[in-house]
Amino acid sequence: MANLKHLTWTFLKAQLSAQMASLVDFSVSLFLAEVVGLWYLHASFLGALSGGVFNCVVNYRWVFNEEELKKRNVAIKYMIVWTGSILLNTAGTYALTELSGQYFVFAKLIVAVTVGIFWNFLMQNYFVYHNIHWTNKLKRNQNKQDI
Repeated sequence: MANLKHLTWTFLKAQLSAQMASLVDFSVSLFLAEVVGLWYLHASFLGALSGGVFNCVVNYRWVFNEEELKKRNVAIKYMIVWTGSILLNTAGTYALTELSGQYFVFAKLIVAVTVGIFWNFLMQNYFVYHNIHWTNKLKRNQNKQDI
């Protein structure tokens, strides 16, 4: 039960972090597309880049707060997941915008929510901010047996 409570609390914090990162993402995207005049796909990519940096910092310091994880390891794993996220968001936004003929922000919103829940949260929770190094698990199990 405690594990479910922890997972729920982590999910809620991750969603708040994702919403803040989405605000950064959408603000940058709209600014670049509407004010600067950049093509919507380039603007969308740069917005996702900005939101991703914001999200990584907030998640490391507040959401997952795994003190034993090295920043370098988190950064490498985050880059792998983030690359997938940017590709999914960019391709999804392009496909949905082109197929629907609607303004790109509507497609970007639908894709962002879908990718955020089904890719970002799951990959960050079970891969990026999760210590999966087998030697650490072995040491923890050995310490539990010694008690």
